Amino acid sequence: MPSTAASRILEHYRPPFDATAVKKIKEMGGIVVGKTNMDEFGMGSTTEASAFQVTANPWDLTRVPGGSSGGSAAAVAARQCMVSLGSDTGGSVRQPASFCGVVGLKPTYGRVSRFGLMAYASSLDVIGCFGSTVADAGMLLHAVSGYDRFDSTSSKQDVPEFDTQFLSMDSFESKPLKGVRVGLIRETLEEGVDSGVRSATQEAASHLEALGCVVTEVSLPSFSLGLPAYYVIASSESSSNLSRYDGVRYGNQVMADELNKLYECSRGQGFGGEVKMRILMGTYALSAGYYDAYYKRAQQVRTLIRKDFKAALDHNDILISPAAPSAAYKIGEKKDDPLAMYAGDIMTVNVNLAGLPAIVLPCGLVEGGPSGLPVGLQMIGAAFDEEKLLKVGHIFEQTLKGSGFVPPTLPNVA
Repeated sequence: MPSTAASRILEHYRPPFDATAVKKIKEMGGIVVGKTNMDEFGMGSTTEASAFQVTANPWDLTRVPGGSSGGSAAAVAARQCMVSLGSDTGGSVRQPASFCGVVGLKPTYGRVSRFGLMAYASSLDVIGCFGSTVADAGMLLHAVSGYDRFDSTSSKQDVPEFDTQFLSMDSFESKPLKGVRVGLIRETLEEGVDSGVRSATQEAASHLEALGCVVTEVSLPSFSLGLPAYYVIASSESSSNLSRYDGVRYGNQVMADELNKLYECSRGQGFGGEVKMRILMGTYALSAGYYDAYYKRAQQVRTLIRKDFKAALDHNDILISPAAPSAAYKIGEKKDDPLAMYAGDIMTVNVNLAGLPAIVLPCGLVEGGPSGLPVGLQMIGAAFDEEKLLKVGHIFEQTLKGSGFVPPTLPNVA
């Protein structure tokens, strides 16, 4: 079916093969009902950077669904499908899951094959899963996981039977998570986080304590360095990856009298403003004289972030934080302020830099919209330990009182 990455340069493009993740779903009898909207090539946090449409949030049609995989989150929230796939480079599954009140699961880098995924930043990109429950997202992850010889970065780690974690409430003990060590990341509740989001996260931590968890505060000293390092690395890799869209090998071609003009016009007319800006930033960061100052230093910061996560996870089973500093904001509110929009990724980018798995699930509502706006709790685990995240997430979800996160636009849907 047409696969455009929400870009004019790939308008009407039909790929000759399915991505491995999609192929696996079809082989298991899954029905693919269609494609969803997104920010162009995954570059954005609102789905406003799509070349075709702006997607609305089912909780409030005047607000963004998040991004870049906002269409996939909105489709599940609106119950247009049971589950959906998205790509997560710096939070593009988890942040829209928070905004739309659904479950978003980012697996460990290498757990799911990237073959057939249109590349943004190859060392960060993963295919993630959306569902209205943790069990739905977990079953989808199980379907798409596993080694793939077409992806040199895919892991040969065994894929556990994730569905063994989804016990019914009748079988829960009084303290079903007794002894689970949970670290609440201190830096994620500091200045810049909305008070409603902070309260919802602290209440979620209290709920985990009531389930038997031992919750302590942990510090990640390199936390604030993740955002600038992420944007240097992601932009640098995107400037390389998107060079293939030149009007000759891929993409729509604009006729011209000479080759350079063909490249210039095809890319100039095919790419949107956000994509052009990130290509320019990445090309600058990789250019002679600046490589050491930007890209090399960002990779050194990435190593620090990995070390901090390892130290925290050596003493905790999972880490928790808000999924975003705020609930969904109005369409157009941050479109002209890219730095404010980029800052919204601060909760999620470090997980991609470290290659770790994380799940976001709704944990409460804050004021806004017709009947409140959902807030997501992010749970981060050790590499290839999605099983523990799914277990904790499922029990948290099943025991959270008043946890029917259904948009007001769907009054008769359970």
